[in-house]
Amino acid sequence: MVMNDPIGDLLARIRNAQMRNRNDVITPASKLRAWVLDVLHSEGFIRGYKAVESDDGKNNIVIDLKYFDGEPVIKELKRVSTPGRRVYTNVKNLPKVRQGLGIAIISTPKGVMSDSKARATNVGGEILCTVF
Repeated sequence: MVMNDPIGDLLARIRNAQMRNRNDVITPASKLRAWVLDVLHSEGFIRGYKAVESDDGKNNIVIDLKYFDGEPVIKELKRVSTPGRRVYTNVKNLPKVRQGLGIAIISTPKGVMSDSKARATNVGGEILCTVF
């Protein structure tokens, strides 16, 4: 099956699993998804993830979701840049999500990183999604 928006699919799987209070969720593996999950893990929004191979030989990623007092740590997960409408920004115009309480995940020439790390390295790029 052809997938046009792998990041949108990843975010939808995480949202759907959290609505059902699942401990983990499985998604097809890709480098971009792993980089986004690295940012979510380093910022404390998920417990972690690991790559596994299914019985039919396809690579998948199992994401361990994080909860606090029975509520998901991720309250809001929004896709900003889509395949039909790319959103780019320079370092001066990087968004602050909920006055700095959330993060924006940015794809930069130096890799995928959070908005605060992009400000520290003085680089802009494509805004993939926002997390709160």
